Amino acid sequence: MCTALTLNAKDFYFGRTLDVEFEVLPSVIITPRNFMFEKPIFDKHYAMIGMAIEIGGYPLYFDATNEVGLSMAGLNHKGNTVYFGEMDKNNLPAYNFIPYILGVCDSVKMAKKELANINITNNQFNNIPSAPLHWIISDRYESITVEQTKNGLQVYDNPVGVLTNNPTFDWHMTNLTNYLNLTSDEPTNRMLKDIDLEPFCKGMGAIGLPGDLSSPSRFIRTTFNKFNAKTFDTEEENVCQFFHILGSVNQIQGTAKAGSSYVQTLYTSCCNASQGIYYYTTYFNQTISAVDMNKCNLDDTKITIFNLATATYINHQN
Repeated sequence: MCTALTLNAKDFYFGRTLDVEFEVLPSVIITPRNFMFEKPIFDKHYAMIGMAIEIGGYPLYFDATNEVGLSMAGLNHKGNTVYFGEMDKNNLPAYNFIPYILGVCDSVKMAKKELANINITNNQFNNIPSAPLHWIISDRYESITVEQTKNGLQVYDNPVGVLTNNPTFDWHMTNLTNYLNLTSDEPTNRMLKDIDLEPFCKGMGAIGLPGDLSSPSRFIRTTFNKFNAKTFDTEEENVCQFFHILGSVNQIQGTAKAGSSYVQTLYTSCCNASQGIYYYTTYFNQTISAVDMNKCNLDDTKITIFNLATATYINHQN
């Protein structure tokens, strides 16, 4: 249960929620240009910053942005994703898909060319099963969704710049047409034109906007909020607005049961992809933290790890 979002303002912003029901301890990780990934083609690549799990000095990214502003995130797609064995293509294990695309591509246009010859394999990292994912890849100008199903690798243009989970992306785009009536304006009386009926409160143009926690509802709610949200002149205001949009789909612990556990939004991220600044909040720390990749040595050979600020901070004013 995750949601990804893009937002164009003065700069380009990309982020996501990570909604899980199990214990996981990611970090903000900067991978410099000379870090040695597994495949030889990674000998020289773009630097990147994002949220990842580090195992033995190796980053396994949930989402990331490279130094030229291309961004990517993997979201759960259980039941639809199919990973194959190796073929006569550029075979990439799922855990290396994000660093490969961000390592060699400077735009969505270039990523599309790479995707034409990619097969995502079922190879594991340290015997850890690959999570069933689909991906959103975005720059300032366009977004795509990538899904590998039993029918092979599918690449969809993503004109809304939003992604959630099941069903497949083409279904979500069709489902949008069920909500063509939603508006941020006050509704007009179209039913009884001869009777004087007026809205009795603000926001009634959005009656019908789904408020539940399912992935189809989160897709609709995030898309509606994104395309009706204002953008601002300052970095602080735009970052805050981004977190407000994703905050509308945050998972509150206790409201979505998963077996004996509950789903919660472990973290919410917002990367200023234009400047390489990665912002995040965590479930128990809603204070926005920031990591600037350009303040690190991007020509290094080892990753730089920033542990998450997870403790609750309250500003006591008296």
